[in-house]
Amino acid sequence: MNANVHIVIMAGGVGSRFWPYSRNSRPKQFIDVMGIGKSLLQMTYERFLSVSNKDNIIVVTNHDYADLVKEQLPELSEDQILCEPKRRNTAPCIAYAAYKIHKKDPKAVMVVTPADHVVLQEERFSRVATVAIDAATDTDKIVTVGIKPTRPETGYGYIQYIEKSEGAVKPVKTFTEKPELELAKTFLESGDFVWNAGIFVWSTETITDAFSAFLPDIADTFEEGSSVYYTADEQDFINRVYPSCQNISIDYGILEKSSNVHVIEGDFDWSDLGTWNSLHEAREKDESENVIDGEVMVFDCKDSIIKSESGRLVVLDNLDGYLVGDFKDVLIVCKKDNEGKFREYVAQVKTEKGEKYL
Repeated sequence: MNANVHIVIMAGGVGSRFWPYSRNSRPKQFIDVMGIGKSLLQMTYERFLSVSNKDNIIVVTNHDYADLVKEQLPELSEDQILCEPKRRNTAPCIAYAAYKIHKKDPKAVMVVTPADHVVLQEERFSRVATVAIDAATDTDKIVTVGIKPTRPETGYGYIQYIEKSEGAVKPVKTFTEKPELELAKTFLESGDFVWNAGIFVWSTETITDAFSAFLPDIADTFEEGSSVYYTADEQDFINRVYPSCQNISIDYGILEKSSNVHVIEGDFDWSDLGTWNSLHEAREKDESENVIDGEVMVFDCKDSIIKSESGRLVVLDNLDGYLVGDFKDVLIVCKKDNEGKFREYVAQVKTEKGEKYL
């Protein structure tokens, strides 16, 4: 195991498309959505123990969730939990971790991963991660993991790679973020596009150089903190500078501008669990393709997901392709593929009912 490999788990999101299961007080990464007795965060942490020393695993989260991280991963030290005072997308979050790790280990190779993905076939995942780490070690390569598309998904980013290049890690030709349906169909048919899984590998030297080149304001901010990382003054510094950082993703800020981006295709089962529909795909189903949790009875129902945590019996008849979420304070019934409307639901609830149900 390479002692210079560091893992950064991004765990600060709210997961509004999973409402009302995912709430502001306990977002989806802290929930046992797979019904196996572990949260998505715990599953992610354990997945990387095969490629990194546990002391080299960092979780970046919103300060509101620091206690949840400590509760679920009690083995982490204070220096392994980085707290954002404000959500500013992925670029500032990654920069904070990169500059901090680089101070401790200038030869570090950094793997960045979301906390809320489901990866099956973990041995295959470890092999892919190891190849990506080797490719990023002692080079200036920015490596991302791609997933072979199985449908013309419009909610993911797409990466086109140079197919005839040698080796498993291939140069990236283009990025396209969340295309329209017809374009997504074209990508699927072409065979040389993969979904962007949001898992990145690079040396800290490479990524800090990229921040200096493409996001210099963010680079200057976190370079300024070099003298306070791993000291009692670190959090005060972050609280002061973080809110003024540009709100931008690493994809838009760096990957789309860089000429040294490469991709390796992941040959493992993967889901980003961004929506109820993706949870339905990932979970075990009954003979009618239903996913059922809780005190539920169904009659002539198919291709639906029913989740009940209210403690009452839920009886359903003649549903096809529905989500029924029955919680203590919220009941939602809608088509399960209405994922584009969930932010609208949440916004309207906030406007009319306040934060109580969020």
